[in-house]
Amino acid sequence: MSADGEVYLVGAGPGDPRLITVKGLELLRQADVIVYDYLAGEELLKEVKKGAELIDVGKKGGCHKVKQDGINDIIVAKAKEGKKVVRLKGGDPFMFGRGGEEAEELRKHGVAVHVVPGVTSAIAAPALAGVPVTHRDHASFVTFVTGHESDSKEEDIIDWKGLAQLGGTIVILMGMGHLEKNMGSLIDGGLDPSTPVAVVHRGSTPAQRSAVGTASDIAARCREQNISSPAVVVVGSVARLKDVLGDLR
Repeated sequence: MSADGEVYLVGAGPGDPRLITVKGLELLRQADVIVYDYLAGEELLKEVKKGAELIDVGKKGGCHKVKQDGINDIIVAKAKEGKKVVRLKGGDPFMFGRGGEEAEELRKHGVAVHVVPGVTSAIAAPALAGVPVTHRDHASFVTFVTGHESDSKEEDIIDWKGLAQLGGTIVILMGMGHLEKNMGSLIDGGLDPSTPVAVVHRGSTPAQRSAVGTASDIAARCREQNISSPAVVVVGSVARLKDVLGDLR
């Protein structure tokens, strides 16, 4: 083994600290350095060993404490110091979490990198709110999509018309800032405006709240109920099950 340390990209889960994996918690307790995000869960930071270095690189509402290039530099540098580094990320590292980009950067610099999958909010938040993303009577497949693309892209590359006509369940992450626009794009693409939609705010945490409506009125309902990001948006008939199953936490 080289003198360099190692980096573990650890998924912290959807917000409830008890939903981190056993392996993820073990590594968190062993790490010399923890580089963590806003959504990774403050309670988990109480698990770190004495003397561990904590580096907050989180972002909230588009405000970045550290840009992605800076995060890459930090995890590479700490590993090069021979440290055992945990890059603690909300949800799953590879589900719209830029874990793939970080893994590429570490490989480029010859740093050993490992991934520890986490429970993604894309499935967990709806489930805990009583909305299964698949159901034999409603949807046999699910499509995950980001509701906010990279600022470097001049226009959307998401085929909203294709999604509208695909069927199944659509789960949108990071989409609250463009909720009305995205629902309009789906409707313009052929989605029935009366299609059920559920929005789950801070799923799995004590602050979890939900709004249920249709593609045509869900943005207004979220405004009325003061439901904002972070939230998961579920589009499709499975959203009707919210009224049947209720809260499943």
